Amino acid sequence: MSGAPTDRTQVKRLPERGRYDRETIDAILDEALICHLAWIQDGSPRIIPTIHARYGDTLYVHGSQPSRTLRAARDGAEVCVEVTLLDALVLARSAFHSSMNYRCAIVYGRAREISDRDEKWHAQKVLVDHVVHGRSEHVRMPNERELKQTMILAISLDEASAKVRTGPSKEDEEDYDLPIWAGVLPLRFETGEPEPDPRLLDGLTPPENVTDYRR
Repeated sequence: MSGAPTDRTQVKRLPERGRYDRETIDAILDEALICHLAWIQDGSPRIIPTIHARYGDTLYVHGSQPSRTLRAARDGAEVCVEVTLLDALVLARSAFHSSMNYRCAIVYGRAREISDRDEKWHAQKVLVDHVVHGRSEHVRMPNERELKQTMILAISLDEASAKVRTGPSKEDEEDYDLPIWAGVLPLRFETGEPEPDPRLLDGLTPPENVTDYRR
């Protein structure tokens, strides 16, 4: 879905950076590896970092059944999920106008705990493949005991927005004459050489989705 922003998703500061189309929002959610889930419990704010994955119009958030914090959010609680991708440091001539190029997405909605076994199994597969594409075909997926220990929340993407900054700094006109280097320092996600587990069986090599890992 896409459309007009709500009162909560409307970008008010620097509104020209707001994005409300699902293509942009989905791309940010799909690239990010970690989200932050926030809610209010007993009048006090709570937030945790965790793993997420998008499937169609639903955002899955992974957790543990013993988690007291997630148990409080599972029964229709109003939640907010946020992800950020940092693309570059924007080094201006002045400290005030220095910034960062980034892409972030925020989702508002009510969390629903997935209790149906088939839906939970599907969501678990989506989460595994979000971290490493195709990984669910190479690992032992959870057994019944492990599945019961796992909590997965589902949140609709009906209310979501993105905010994106690109390009160089925008400075006061008089500062452009200062003898100070300014520009953009790009940041990139890179993977190192795969390190085999100490108890790995002889003769096993990492699959291509590990050696050629990309986000």
